[in-house]
Amino acid sequence: MGSEGWIRIAPFALFMGFIGVEEGARFLAGRGLLPWNEGELLYLYPVKAALVGLCLVLLWRRYTEIRLADLNCLRHTALSLLSGILIFILWINMDWGFATLGEPRGFDPGTIPEGAPRTAMIAARLAGAVLVVPVMEELFWRSFLLRYVIEPDFMKIAIGRFTWFSFLATMVLFGLEHNHYLAGMMAGAFFNLLLYRTKSIAQCILSHAVANLALGIYVLQTGKWPFW
Repeated sequence: MGSEGWIRIAPFALFMGFIGVEEGARFLAGRGLLPWNEGELLYLYPVKAALVGLCLVLLWRRYTEIRLADLNCLRHTALSLLSGILIFILWINMDWGFATLGEPRGFDPGTIPEGAPRTAMIAARLAGAVLVVPVMEELFWRSFLLRYVIEPDFMKIAIGRFTWFSFLATMVLFGLEHNHYLAGMMAGAFFNLLLYRTKSIAQCILSHAVANLALGIYVLQTGKWPFW
């Protein structure tokens, strides 16, 4: 696979590894083996987002498929914005019990003291969801894995190359990454289709960021923390 694969896997693997650390810490705290409460455990999120963000920054020049000039195509950019909003609307209406894995805890800033700590945590959560996660996930799912399942030497495969197997495999796996797995599959399908239409990872990142931003605003307005 070589370094081209690993530089697209590393930020995603770091993020997922941190989720494992968080769950492990939550397990130990729940049994009194760590002196942390739920609010204190939330402070692991900005550390995770910052480290993954730093990883992306350090490797940024290697991600040649992210062409910001693609956003100058107003037709494609409008499609990305609209798809992001549509994904958000569908997501908040697909939280059916049968379509949910486990019991989503969400990210409830109400467990953190009011004032600067809570404000900073909300800002960190939004920044992570809008600036870090879309870049990390689109590099892994749409740039790397979507092409890797077609050809292990994935750099030979053009961005946006379609095969049924790669489309379905990434859609399903993307969904299983999320607690709301059916909503995740829906989002994965939309992002894949957007990539096939625009041939642009940058447009997928934009759509993903819009969906996450809209969801973050919705959660903060409604207090429906399991969505977060």
